Formats: sequence, C-alpha cells, structure tokens
Amino acid sequence: MVQKNSIIWPKWRIKLLKRLDLTLILFEFVLSIIFISFSYIVENIYFKGIGIGLLIAWVTSAIAYIFKKKAPKSAY
Repeated sequence: MVQKNSIIWPKWRIKLLKRLDLTLILFEFVLSIIFISFSYIVENIYFKGIGIGLLIAWVTSAIAYIFKKKAPKSAY
C-alpha cells in the first residue's frame, strides 16, 4: 500500500504512472502500425514480424488495461 506522504511515491509520480500505462499502450499501437507499413514499403518480412509482435503486445496490454479499470480499487 502506498503512503500518502511518501518520499518514494509522491503524488505527482503516482498521477504520472496512472497515465503512463495508457500512453504506453497507444505507443505500442502506433509503433506496430509504423513497422507493418514500413515492412510493405521495403518488402521485408522481419519488419512485418516486429509489427505483428507489437500488435500482439498492444492487444494484450489493452485487455489488461480494461480489466484493471474494471477491478475494484481495493484489488490492487
């Protein structure tokens, strides 16, 4: 449990971390689109694999984010 007046977990850091998960999920999605598009331009299957891997990571983290938001506050 996080203390209110903690040196390690000040309020600004907690607010940043609450938005960071959504930011990283969107960043994964944008990167996957970039890599998949780039793979079609240069016709390289390795970039397509990276894009698909990032797409899988995006879907997985988006599902985890949805379940985290639906969980009661006392669960984490």
